[in-house]
Amino acid sequence: MKEIIREILPGIVEFRHALHRIPEMAGQEHETSKLIRERLASLGIPAEKPYLETDVVAVMQGKSAGKNVTLRGDIDALMLDEKTGVPYCSTRPGYMHACGHDGHTAMVMGAAEVLNRLRDTFAGSVRFVWQPGEENKAMARDLLEAGALENPRPDLVTALHGCPGLPMGCLALRTGAMDASCAHFRIVIHGRGGHSSRPHQSIDPVIAACALVVEAQTVVSRRISPQRAAVLSICVINGGKLSNVIPDDVVLEGTARALDPDSAEKLETGLREITEHVCGMHRCTFEIEYRAAYPPNINPPGPTDFARSVIRSMDGNRLFELPEAAMGAEDFAYFLQRYPGVYVKIGTGEDSPALHNSKYNFPDELLAVGIEYLVRFTLDGLSGRS
Repeated sequence: MKEIIREILPGIVEFRHALHRIPEMAGQEHETSKLIRERLASLGIPAEKPYLETDVVAVMQGKSAGKNVTLRGDIDALMLDEKTGVPYCSTRPGYMHACGHDGHTAMVMGAAEVLNRLRDTFAGSVRFVWQPGEENKAMARDLLEAGALENPRPDLVTALHGCPGLPMGCLALRTGAMDASCAHFRIVIHGRGGHSSRPHQSIDPVIAACALVVEAQTVVSRRISPQRAAVLSICVINGGKLSNVIPDDVVLEGTARALDPDSAEKLETGLREITEHVCGMHRCTFEIEYRAAYPPNINPPGPTDFARSVIRSMDGNRLFELPEAAMGAEDFAYFLQRYPGVYVKIGTGEDSPALHNSKYNFPDELLAVGIEYLVRFTLDGLSGRS
């Protein structure tokens, strides 16, 4: 296996660089999916028709019937100006692969190339999924609802994600929550505008908005157990254009995150109730949009222990036990809600720029590590060692 990885690695590095040059936003990954489909075709691996517009799904059959293992990579990018200075920098100003999805995509492609050479040695099937819209749109839910994983249903699923701050090349996981749920909310507070010298003739939505920013924090501090992690952040406040005019409306936007479904529900209920009461107290009306896009990303015990055994079988001391969950969100959670599986993070170095940073660049030297994990996970899973 390692010899095959060494043979294909230069092509996989080149493939990642090609992806890195053409970042595309969630649901718009047309050139990215075209590159993936062309490479699969060159390997003789047939891809299915898209379930959404820009996904790529391919199923590889082994020498005989058996289990199915499904490998997932995400393909979308972010709206940032790249500042990495690499020669294969984004060719699209204002867009870049700042979350490493080009690396995730390349590792799954590398696994496909290795397993394609080994397909006469294993029973069962492998599904390769290149999923659009992980960022903000949580399109894993749409892809699964469209039936992309139903024929055959997977016995195991897995995905890798680069993780700055962890030792380079480690494979990190924990049993239980890996990432938090995430809901995006938008609150429009309606008042009645007027001159700043006569506030008594207005209904001031700015005062209501300021009160709500403060009171909303009591959802976490007074409604959720201090032994459970949750966070509510208001990140956008828009209202008014002139320093002497009280505006008609103020808009607040933010996110609410939790590590368990019960706390996630309390966040929504609490925010809605407090918004209603605060706005009422200040004589304002309001509209609230609350989009619970990402459930908690939870690794179940059995598949997680299996992944540990796979990682231990690799060269070096790569297994890293995460002491706590992250409060970021990941839509692989939808895969883990439906199918047995595990989500694993691959360390990109303690000094690596953060994800969603204009200087982040997935390290090429990790591609071989990720490919080996995906291939070993697949072969061991198909053989029944899970």
